[in-house]
Amino acid sequence: MNMTTTPQSVKSATALSPKKHASPWLIAFKHFISNRQAVISLSFILIVALVCILAPLLTSNDPVKINLRLINKPPSAEHWLGTDKGGRDILTRLLYGGQTTLLIAFSISFFVTTFGTFVGAVAGFYGGKIDSALMRFTDFVLIFPFLIFVIVLKTIFTESGVGILIFVISVLSWGGAARLVRGKILSEKENEYILSAISIGCSPFKVITKHLLPNVISTVIVQAILIIASMIAAETGLSYLGFGVPANVPSWGNMMSDAISPEVIKNQWWVWAPSGILITGTILAINFVGEGLKIAFNPKKT
Repeated sequence: MNMTTTPQSVKSATALSPKKHASPWLIAFKHFISNRQAVISLSFILIVALVCILAPLLTSNDPVKINLRLINKPPSAEHWLGTDKGGRDILTRLLYGGQTTLLIAFSISFFVTTFGTFVGAVAGFYGGKIDSALMRFTDFVLIFPFLIFVIVLKTIFTESGVGILIFVISVLSWGGAARLVRGKILSEKENEYILSAISIGCSPFKVITKHLLPNVISTVIVQAILIIASMIAAETGLSYLGFGVPANVPSWGNMMSDAISPEVIKNQWWVWAPSGILITGTILAINFVGEGLKIAFNPKKT
């Protein structure tokens, strides 16, 4: 009996053998790095964050100390981006202000995403009265006048710091994340593997954490990234109006507040333009990263 293996039989055996599929995360990563716009945007964000973190090593100027001899000086060899109405170096305030603004944005995004995911997962999994109660509470948060509440609170607590601002915005901003996660959980829990896990006696906690959340985590990540951009805009707007970060704390929003004066806008562009450009560029970059992740995680792309 001839047991010689022919090339044709080897090809047939190879064709019949099961293929090893790449993990969804690896596929998403490959899609993301192939998106040049998203990769460039992510690099920009990382560079901005790193430079801001290293601010004490990059500049010896004090970001809050007032120097009356240097008020509103244009860019020069000593002060590359000029000085503001307090005689403070603009470049130094940009770096330290970035620390504050990015800390606020990332902290709020973390708390909003975490709490919103928790509420949405519980509501979507249990359904019924629990879902109804949680969603009515979520609706109340969504329709609450965010800007008015923040302004009133900051008026009452005039000496409140960055921590209070993070807490207030986080409390009022998790509703959208909760609704998004709830919708994903409702559609995901009807799959057979979830019904099987429930039928064999898996606890609700295990079903949610081990089976449901891993399958909606991509949506959560994209949402968290986009929240960062919106929180940078929120901090900027509130600080511009005088109800955000305290005036003695440098932030990009506080730097933009100097642009309230028409004289500054016309004749002292260096006071507000650098922070405005950096805010715009960072928000755009974060949105491009979010869109890149959304495309990478899209099952239709795999």
